[in-house]
Amino acid sequence: MVTVTIDGREVQVPEHTTILEAARAAGVEIPTLCYLKDLNEVGACRVCVVEVEGIDQLVASCNNYVLDGMVVRTNSPKVRMARKTNVELLLSQHDSECTSCVRSGNCSLQSLANDLGIFNLPYEKHLPGEAWDTTFPLIRNNDKCIKCLRCINVCSEMQATGVWDIANRAGHANVNVVGGRDIKDTKCALCGQCITHCPTGALRERDDTGRVWDALADPDVTVIAQIAPSVRTAWGDVFGLDREQATVGRLVAALRPMGFDYILNTDFSADLTIMEEGTELLHRLPELRKQGWPMFTSCCPGWVRFIKSHYPMLVDNVSTAKSPQGMFGAVVKSYYAEMLGIDPHKIFSVSIMPCVAKKAEVAYPTMNDACGDPDVDCVLTVREVERMIRAEHVDVASLEDEPFDEPLGYGTGAGIIFGATGGVMEAALRTAYYLVTGKQPENDMFRDVRGLAGWKEATFDLDGTDVRVAVASGLGNADRLCSAILAGEVSYDFVEIMACPGGCVGGGGQPIHDGEELAGVRGQVLYGLDRHEQYRNSHDNPQIKKIYADYFGEPNSELAEHLLHTDLHGWWMPGEKEALEAWNAKH
Repeated sequence: MVTVTIDGREVQVPEHTTILEAARAAGVEIPTLCYLKDLNEVGACRVCVVEVEGIDQLVASCNNYVLDGMVVRTNSPKVRMARKTNVELLLSQHDSECTSCVRSGNCSLQSLANDLGIFNLPYEKHLPGEAWDTTFPLIRNNDKCIKCLRCINVCSEMQATGVWDIANRAGHANVNVVGGRDIKDTKCALCGQCITHCPTGALRERDDTGRVWDALADPDVTVIAQIAPSVRTAWGDVFGLDREQATVGRLVAALRPMGFDYILNTDFSADLTIMEEGTELLHRLPELRKQGWPMFTSCCPGWVRFIKSHYPMLVDNVSTAKSPQGMFGAVVKSYYAEMLGIDPHKIFSVSIMPCVAKKAEVAYPTMNDACGDPDVDCVLTVREVERMIRAEHVDVASLEDEPFDEPLGYGTGAGIIFGATGGVMEAALRTAYYLVTGKQPENDMFRDVRGLAGWKEATFDLDGTDVRVAVASGLGNADRLCSAILAGEVSYDFVEIMACPGGCVGGGGQPIHDGEELAGVRGQVLYGLDRHEQYRNSHDNPQIKKIYADYFGEPNSELAEHLLHTDLHGWWMPGEKEALEAWNAKH
């Protein structure tokens, strides 16, 4: 332990503690812009500079360690002047049109400028003004980039994808797509983690709210929305609602005044996914064990994009089941349309998701099985839905819960936990156990797959057969797991992977809380809801039983294969063909 004095407060901290961490331990807050613990400690923004007694120059607190007896001043006149000048210089290369920025009111640079009393900009503006393809689901505005390097390190270190890099040199240096390529030509998984870790509005999702407003205003169109499980854990953040107030029923009530004709529950299709994917696993298990590679879940489109571009030799081992969003879209424009007596071509199907990759998923040429139109017409992130609610001037705090429309409005506890890492695996194991043994699983008997560890593994006994499973969240962990499988270092029967750390609750389309990782808190909300559901297993859902009895017959039937499954070879990721050809030539 070393003793340091920070702003007159003496504190003891372990050796190799940064000045920033020591200050926080002393209850002193030092502002930061580029800092992300263990991921981006580069001191690029120079906002966290402090004065250390005995040293002439100011030092960055985020990447300098304390020494025994050190005396630090975090807000001296010298520090304040330097900090203000550094932010003014950042603003000289920043598009400060805050009123038209999606991060206005939730921007670390904006907050810091206000805190420092910056009301005039003394330096001439220099903006790069680089063009971007605004049809792509991920939008970058380089005029708002402050070169903090967060996106580079998040993408390369945490997500093992490496889309971003530094371009040019010295005063002309900026962050851009690696190699100067078009974003469409990269291996971008569209996980959206660069968006949620950006301190400004330099990165955002493509805004599709205009398309939804147009559909809602068209009297000849029936607008049907589905709400994903993890949306309920975060949608109320911007409105100041706590977890108990921000119920999914209140969100349903907030959407109805906008004109949505039917509001349905993606938890239902999560249960449907389990029936299809679980049945597929049991059918394929002998083949998988002979091959030595596992079956992978297909619920996460960011993961699907990643495996196609990085490990195309494993694509045939990904479940053919569509994601819950895709299944719901197909059901809405077939079974549900027939039930309502509506022309499916007159349905505008909207998904409310915690995800940016879902925007790409609905545009794939293989996602139009129900009537030839896209099964899902438009995807909104949670942030987009928040903006729509504000635009409609809905007083969410005064609303009473309203139910989903029926049928397709109910999901079991298994469907709810889909949004947390390990949730898909646990839901699948609950139903697989029932299908194999004919007995209901004990409550929480598969809880070993829960938790925020990036790579978890477990073995479960299914009626005398040991099933080896693994769960990974975050594409960096997925990368390590896939490499280990190909190297023969590990062996599993079934693997669940979510692109975003913590699962969909930490999705790239969720509300942004800069510097906070809330996946764990949000995941616990889902497990809490699961514990209180009447039905906790997908196979027990009465609406699932009914749709099989009335329409599909049984899981993996011919009609189910047509509507609820997809061909992952029906579209290509950049680099996928070349990587597959190289693998085949070598093996």
